Amino acid sequence: MNEFLIAIHRDLTSKHPSPSPEQMKEAMKPYQDWIAGIAAQEKLVAPPKRWDVDGRVVSSAKKIHNGPYAEGTVSIGGLFLIRAKDYDEAVEIAKGCPIIKYGAIVEVRMAVPTA
Repeated sequence: MNEFLIAIHRDLTSKHPSPSPEQMKEAMKPYQDWIAGIAAQEKLVAPPKRWDVDGRVVSSAKKIHNGPYAEGTVSIGGLFLIRAKDYDEAVEIAKGCPIIKYGAIVEVRMAVPTA
């Protein structure tokens, strides 16, 4: 089994964020159920954490930008680690994220084993 990072990107800071606060309320129970299902399969390595809407990005020009995003308004809304045999299985798990239907993007990255 490999470990995979699941990063949920969404608009947190624009005038009309997507998903909206109402959509997030609607998605919260299905999201919690989705995470509980991953945990029940013993595939949840590190549980999701909530992140603030602030943050900083340091660029190659050594400029520090306010906000948790490099460009635009898309930010990381959540991060957690799962266990899966390969990318295909990890992506199948990620596709279950209920916030996708409201415009969120779910990124999947495999952890590189240390030497």
